[in-house]
Amino acid sequence: MDFHHFLRTRRSIRRFKADPVPDSVIETILATATYAPSAHNRQPWRFVVMTDSSLKENLASAMAIDFERDLTRDGLPPEKIQAQIKRSKERITSAPVAILLCLDMSEMEVYPDGKCQQAERTMAVQSVAAAGLQLLLAAHAEGLGGVWVCSPLFTQETIQRTLNLPESWEPQALFFVGYPAETPEARERKPFTETIIFS
Repeated sequence: MDFHHFLRTRRSIRRFKADPVPDSVIETILATATYAPSAHNRQPWRFVVMTDSSLKENLASAMAIDFERDLTRDGLPPEKIQAQIKRSKERITSAPVAILLCLDMSEMEVYPDGKCQQAERTMAVQSVAAAGLQLLLAAHAEGLGGVWVCSPLFTQETIQRTLNLPESWEPQALFFVGYPAETPEARERKPFTETIIFS
């Protein structure tokens, strides 16, 4: 397959077959994800792999409490709140594999200047995001589907507590991975010429 065609055929998959993903395949995907570039080569990404249904159920229920509180504060009608919570729970529990991607700042540089320190954190976040994309492409290479959601940003402490994570592991994103039960059409993209300045 032409490599550019391969890259362009990755899709965000939200429905999966019930087939389990072999541990060896998960390990291959994660190993490839760690070949992403990172600031100072500090590799600040951390991964939590969840395949146990009870663990995913516990996580989904814990996160739902925070979501309900936040959505209530936002003034959403109760029926819309419950619909969103139901969808969130189903995403976590129905995927054969849920992978939590975390940021660990403990090995990044520390600067006395606030502006430099903020830039260092941004570089670390960008590094973690690069690993996330690499993870999705590695899953695609294995014939798997995957999707990225940023919901952990809104419930970091709850996730840390529920999964008993090290204090320095800051939840950033969840990736749901499995054999796809759908092949959605590509969504429309802006013409690349509208997003680029050649100078």
